[in-house]
Amino acid sequence: MIRVLIADDHPVVRQGLRTFLDLQDDIAVVGEAADGARAVELVGELAPDVLLLDLRMPVLDGLGALERLAGSDTRVVVLTSVSDPSDVAPAMRAGAVGFLYKDVDPGALVQAVRAVHEGQVLLAAEAAEAVLAGDGPTRVPGPVPLTEREQEVLALIAGGRSNREIARSLAVAEKTVKTHVSNVLMKLGVQDRTQAALYAVRHGLG
Repeated sequence: MIRVLIADDHPVVRQGLRTFLDLQDDIAVVGEAADGARAVELVGELAPDVLLLDLRMPVLDGLGALERLAGSDTRVVVLTSVSDPSDVAPAMRAGAVGFLYKDVDPGALVQAVRAVHEGQVLLAAEAAEAVLAGDGPTRVPGPVPLTEREQEVLALIAGGRSNREIARSLAVAEKTVKTHVSNVLMKLGVQDRTQAALYAVRHGLG
């Protein structure tokens, strides 16, 4: 059972999300928060698997909540109605593993909850474009020439696999995987696995 916490300052949104998610056999909504500070408290108390987090909230906004949740095992998906491209990269750098808009199809939202719970990084198409077209360390100029094995490693990174799981999948030593991962990050010009996963999403490699 995937345990979900909903953080949104609009009661109607929270109720709508709860009603729909609770219909799923493998998902249970374990709590609701109307502001970011309460969301942080409830993550500590309930240890949900997934947090659906609005960005615009009173007391503490979504970005502030993400920063306080750094190091938490809870997988955070930003779910916002504000399509400001400049919001995406800071949220992902602060630890979000997903970024979706509230006009997302309900079925797609359910699949997103399941995907991030399994370790994947998931962004709405516009969100991925915003990150990868932006300036700074997340900017990727275009397709980068990776070897066939590096492409395989990148696809597995995008699927949320650990180095050990990648090694098992490719039947190679974990030390070899670490080398491939380092090469992938260097070639893509990104700082970590999350940014590499964003690249994979953008270029259809994940």
